[in-house]
Amino acid sequence: MTTTTFSPARARLDANVRNLALWTFQGWLAMFFIAAGWAKVSEPMTNLVTLMGWPAFAPENLVRGLGVAEMVLALGVLTPLISWRLFRPALLTSAFGLMVLEAAMLGVHAFGRDIGLSVVNLLLLAITIPVLLGRRRG
Repeated sequence: MTTTTFSPARARLDANVRNLALWTFQGWLAMFFIAAGWAKVSEPMTNLVTLMGWPAFAPENLVRGLGVAEMVLALGVLTPLISWRLFRPALLTSAFGLMVLEAAMLGVHAFGRDIGLSVVNLLLLAITIPVLLGRRRG
């Protein structure tokens, strides 16, 4: 059995690459959910029904509230930009909230046989889970 040891410089480089990848994912999540939330808050319900389908079966207040929740969670993913020490819990809570939201919407879209939006939610989960797990370690 052999063990591989990396130099401290290599370990720092790996940590920096991991950190950059996680910040990139966090930025993508924030951009996506701020845009999606803004659309749910600002667009007429007829447009939302045409674009997504499921708002036809939900009360308007639920759709609008979901949009606000998406924007708040998206901003929470970026709060460590202000202070890592103070806002890391907000990041973890927001990432977990987005993961729950994505999983629920995956179920909604899969149940409605909307393959395109189901795939989008799978991709969002593939971005959110590494952020949650990677940032959990500190």
